[in-house]
Amino acid sequence: MARKLKPISEQTIVITGASSGIGLTTAQRAARAGANVVLVSRNEMALKKIRDEIRSAGGKADFVAADMGVRDEVRNVVDTVVERHGGFDTWVNGAGVGIYARLEETSDEDHQKIFQTNYWGVVYGSLEALKHLKYKHGALINIGSISSDMPAPILSAYTASKHAVKGFTDSLRLELLHDKAPVSVTLIKPSGIQTPFGDHAKNYMDAASRVPPPVYHPEVVAEAILRAATHPMRDITVGGAGLAMTMLAGIAPALSDRLFAWSFFKTARDEKQKKHDESALHEPGDGGRKLGEQSGHIRETSLAAKAQMHPFATAGLTAIAAVAVLSLRKSGRQRLGNATRAAIPTRLLIGSITP
Repeated sequence: MARKLKPISEQTIVITGASSGIGLTTAQRAARAGANVVLVSRNEMALKKIRDEIRSAGGKADFVAADMGVRDEVRNVVDTVVERHGGFDTWVNGAGVGIYARLEETSDEDHQKIFQTNYWGVVYGSLEALKHLKYKHGALINIGSISSDMPAPILSAYTASKHAVKGFTDSLRLELLHDKAPVSVTLIKPSGIQTPFGDHAKNYMDAASRVPPPVYHPEVVAEAILRAATHPMRDITVGGAGLAMTMLAGIAPALSDRLFAWSFFKTARDEKQKKHDESALHEPGDGGRKLGEQSGHIRETSLAAKAQMHPFATAGLTAIAAVAVLSLRKSGRQRLGNATRAAIPTRLLIGSITP
């Protein structure tokens, strides 16, 4: 399969949620690498502007406006791309919306919209794209989140939708494996990313919302997406901080519950910014921005993500982790019972030594 996926420069790549954040960053990066990029989002004006900017820089780009939560519109995207470009090689499901609210105060309408975009948008995008991809070698890439693997209060409805995306993607992969379909299926799970997500999300809080830190630059996620477009991978967690949190949630769920219950209510608020009165939940938000307005340091790289993208690096880090564990045991600086040692695979320690 690895030999069948084309180089980025030879691909037509469809990216949903391409008017801002991770989708926009990925589209620009792919175009710079020579790909023919098709941009998809609800914001037609923003898509036209981004397309023209990519073309002015010498890249190849087109767009189709669509709401990914409406299956007929998603089907039209596939038909339009096939008609205009003869098909596509990679489909990236990146459209997403958010809500900052307790579950008890979230309206049914808002809760349903979260799932219509974040979950059903991935379902419709995947199933419609597969009608084309199954007849050629290609890649299907779904954007989940570290919230696919751990709980997060305040972003509760969003977290539930990302758990659903993971369940759908992993199950779909098995069905395609059973059918021997020539499609690589990858789930990308970003940590907190400095995008306009916090600005676009509907906010029930009495303060401005933000992506809980530490946050990474969207270029880090774009790199992982384009790597998956050329090298089949099951999943990638982007950001060592997020990897460490998901590991903690798996190894010590009771401890992580207490920690997250305390921290998320504080870190989801941005007291330095003015609260936005509007959101992009039910209507398109302002497009054309890769980064959000929140304050704080942005991490430019993720060694944890690079280790997952490059097998030799992963093997090396695993060996380093194994040596570190043996050293700690020998020196007596870490005392773990037999049951605890058996419960923590060496591979999980990679997150503790990578930023």
